[in-house]
Parts: sequence; structure tokens; C-alpha cells
Amino acid sequence: MTAHLMAQAAYGAAKQAALKTPRNVEYDIFAQVTARLRAAEAAGKPAFPALVAALHDNRQLWTTLAADVAESDNRLPEALRAKLFYLARFTQDHSRKVLAGQDSAGVLVEINMAVMRGLATQGQAA
Repeated sequence: MTAHLMAQAAYGAAKQAALKTPRNVEYDIFAQVTARLRAAEAAGKPAFPALVAALHDNRQLWTTLAADVAESDNRLPEALRAKLFYLARFTQDHSRKVLAGQDSAGVLVEINMAVMRGLATQGQAA
């Protein structure tokens, strides 16, 4: 591999990351966490530790999102902010049920997918 190709490989990812919008970054994070939730759910009981880790990361994501929409300087419409905050609370409560074996993570995946569709649609409009 030539020095030029090595430099391109090393700095290409950084350059591409620098070109991402905050919305793209949010989408990517949701996509990663959702894929992990899906995979752990599909693998069943043997993957319970992976499910716990994915649920933890999903809860952190939603906690961060709730804190963001609760900020007074958040520019999203107030109604959307309220809905996202409600979904964050629902995600916390439902995650407890999943961990207790009382429900599945399917609805959490559906919620994340809906947010991802919204982020993708917003990104196309921008």
C-alpha cells in the first residue's frame, strides 16, 4: 500500500465523519442501538447479557434525548418535544419490563425505527 493510499484510508473516515450533520449522527446512533436490540431479541435467552447491554445503551440514548428536548433553547416544536419526552419515559418503563421478563423489546425497536424514519425524512427535507 502506498503512502498516499495509507493516508487516504486513515483520514478518509475522519473526513467523512466531519461531513455528517447532527441529524446524521443521531440517525447512526439510533441505527446502531436498534440493530443491537433486534439481534439480542432474536437470539433469545442465550443473548440475555447482550440484551441487557443494548437496553442500557437505548436507555442512555433516550435519557440524553429527554434532557435535550427539556432544554428551553431547544428549537423543536413544543408538541414534538413533549412527545419525545413522553417516549423517553415510556422507554425507561418498558425497558424495566423487558429486563424483568414481562415483555419483549419489540416495541422499543418500533419506536426507534419511527424516530429513524423521522430523522431520515427531516434530513431529506433539509
